[in-house]
Amino acid sequence: MTEAKQGDTVRLHYKGTLDDGSVFDSSEGRDPLEFTVGSGQIIVGLDRAIPGMKVGDEKTVKIAAEDAYGPHDPDAQQTVPRAQIPDSVPLEVGMQLQGQTADGQVMSVVVVSFSDEDVVLDANHPLAGKDLTFEIQITGIN
Repeated sequence: MTEAKQGDTVRLHYKGTLDDGSVFDSSEGRDPLEFTVGSGQIIVGLDRAIPGMKVGDEKTVKIAAEDAYGPHDPDAQQTVPRAQIPDSVPLEVGMQLQGQTADGQVMSVVVVSFSDEDVVLDANHPLAGKDLTFEIQITGIN
């Protein structure tokens, strides 16, 4: 049976959990995740776990934050004047907004706090700074 290696297209089912056991993502009820091994399409720690696996193989992989979405970066929080957010946007703590960087790139941010004067936005990935566990099963290799 073929073992997955760099450059192969792999399909897998997965369930991702946090240290407290809560599920943050799963392929349950969906098509398997498909990606090319070593291409950077998925987080590094999960990508490294795939080579050598065969169709039908199952594995639980623990991934440190550094090999997942990286550490939480306090410099990724920014305070902006409330006037920069359109009045038509009803702000709530935890809501995601899309903004543009100075060079025009679109980025997602989360509202951390707000007042009549300022809004604190966080551009960290929601899973930054968190260790992750994935239960995976290989369903196909091409």
